[in-house]
Amino acid sequence: MNYDLILVRYGELTLKKKNRKMFIGKLVSQIEQALEGKNVVVRANRDRMYIELDNEDAYDIIDRLKHVNGILSMSPIIRLGKSEDEMKRVALELESTFNKDDTFKVEVKRVDKSFHLKTHDIQQLIGGYVVRETNRPVNIKQPDHTIMIEVRFEGVYMYSEVFEGNGGLPLGTGGKTVLMLSGGIDSPVAGFEIMKRGIEIEAIHYFSPPYTSEQSLEKVKKLVDIMAEKTGVSIKMHIVPFTKIQTAIYDKIPDGYSMTTTRRVMLIIAERLAKSIGAEAIVNGENIGQVASQTLTSMNTINQVTNFPVLRPLLTYEKNEIIQKSMYYGTYETSILPYEDCCTIFKPKKPKTQPNLENVEKYESNIDFMPLIEEALKDIEIYHTNSEEKNSKFSDLL
Repeated sequence: MNYDLILVRYGELTLKKKNRKMFIGKLVSQIEQALEGKNVVVRANRDRMYIELDNEDAYDIIDRLKHVNGILSMSPIIRLGKSEDEMKRVALELESTFNKDDTFKVEVKRVDKSFHLKTHDIQQLIGGYVVRETNRPVNIKQPDHTIMIEVRFEGVYMYSEVFEGNGGLPLGTGGKTVLMLSGGIDSPVAGFEIMKRGIEIEAIHYFSPPYTSEQSLEKVKKLVDIMAEKTGVSIKMHIVPFTKIQTAIYDKIPDGYSMTTTRRVMLIIAERLAKSIGAEAIVNGENIGQVASQTLTSMNTINQVTNFPVLRPLLTYEKNEIIQKSMYYGTYETSILPYEDCCTIFKPKKPKTQPNLENVEKYESNIDFMPLIEEALKDIEIYHTNSEEKNSKFSDLL
């Protein structure tokens, strides 16, 4: 079936008042970026948006937009003139896509009140015609399908499918954060979840060659590429050379406390990065009780090194919920590739689940971390998902 338009419904954006125009503008920009290379025209108004298709596949367009934040739902639409015969013809075309014994009903939205048929008359006319021509059973209360007819001033729009969007708010409407991105399942999902609230991210990844391989780095780059592709925005990832810091921790911090110290230093670096790029919080994929470093005591001990907000969108999720979300977002297959990150390589045999802050600070006093941190910050490399931007060093921005 050839569709003329895609109807995009805003959802939460409709609750915005004076600044609604800004929210819609952001959404238009991200939709256009997600559809780059496609022959479409985006038309937006206060309550909905239309994407005009020029022989583009409607379902391909919808698939490209299903993770763009700010979209509640989408429908492929056939546009026609204000003709009863045309409405009957299109109703049969839509009905032909239903399964054999499925039920249906007709709903009408009559925006143009000057149209010669009233809402109930249109429902009876089109519904009765479909029943007579096809013997399709009707179910008014719980139909399998609904043929929607919108009589608008510029013409009649008809459709029968509604595809869920990602909801939330368009990116760039809620500030910026730094996402601590590993190569695992959790942190990419945390990134998607925080972006759903309109919050931009720049990722930070800690890379420890030769203990972690180039394949592990390529895996994380692929995760960032997926996040950018799905949300329709460009994302930067800051790659921190972490080998010297991790080997110093491994050599001088007792095994049970090494992960705690590692996470503390990661937070210090993430805070420095956040301040330099104008971010207002740090995001990670931590989840209460999932691993030893994610008990409340451990999180509190780790957090003592920063005054920055640390956001944990997955805090109370079950692991299977996180896995399901990673499958939905399209990161799961990449996340489970067998290339280990720096935390996995240097994982202690018996990590402390209730690390004592005084002990942590005592052990850390044996290492002068600041020169190591400054060197790591100076040598950060920046990966851009937008291939038109040149990859660079963090020091170039200082």
